[in-house]
Amino acid sequence: MSAADSVIETTNLSKRFGKFTAVNSISFSVQRGEIFGFLGANGAGKTTAIRMLCGLLIPSGGSGRVAGYDISTHASKLRSHIGYMSQRFSLYNDFLVKDNLFLYGSIYELNRINLNNRIDEISSLLGLKELLSKKTGTLPWGWQQRLSLACANLHQPDILFLDEPTGSVDPVSRRNFWDLIISLSEKGTTIFITTHHMDEAEYCHRISIMVQGRIAAIDTPQQLKLSTDSLTLQDAFIKIISAPGCNGAEK
Repeated sequence: MSAADSVIETTNLSKRFGKFTAVNSISFSVQRGEIFGFLGANGAGKTTAIRMLCGLLIPSGGSGRVAGYDISTHASKLRSHIGYMSQRFSLYNDFLVKDNLFLYGSIYELNRINLNNRIDEISSLLGLKELLSKKTGTLPWGWQQRLSLACANLHQPDILFLDEPTGSVDPVSRRNFWDLIISLSEKGTTIFITTHHMDEAEYCHRISIMVQGRIAAIDTPQQLKLSTDSLTLQDAFIKIISAPGCNGAEK
């Protein structure tokens, strides 16, 4: 793909909190429609990097562009082009499923006609139609995660940032969730995802692995296994974060 297909680009992007450097000069690009895995141990800097890419944190150094907008100077403009699903469930448990969807639609400033159409489309795509009148807090965890994905995708963003979306989800629900992610990617949505499940990471087109705020490796799952002489992606991941000069221990 050409540079024109890049929807995320960073050059030496960094974030410091006092004397602590959470993200240390990372450079990479992500292509339109790509499923890009952003891997690393806890404390590696993944969530901090995502928050900068979403315009929620101002970088301390370097630069980044998302959906064509500079993340430092045009953060408010890029937000209408992205959807963000955090690792913590952030919807209202006391609301009906449809009320949470209407709330997020209003946040994204969809007019009532477009919002009703999008709720109908997204609830059909994600299998939520029969649950619209259910209280959100009564749904099993896997279905709550589907609802979170629906809310993040209501405005049909160019890019979806998914921060550990399948944590604590059973294997069947995880497989179903990934079927949905792959379907969105095939329709042109770029997926930027973090996960600790190496079987999930196999579905990514490319993967980066962060260690102590830096990108230690970036390639396709197959190439990462070949370059580390590993049979599994988990073995490759462990070898990369355990390499001399790296300290991938969780914090």
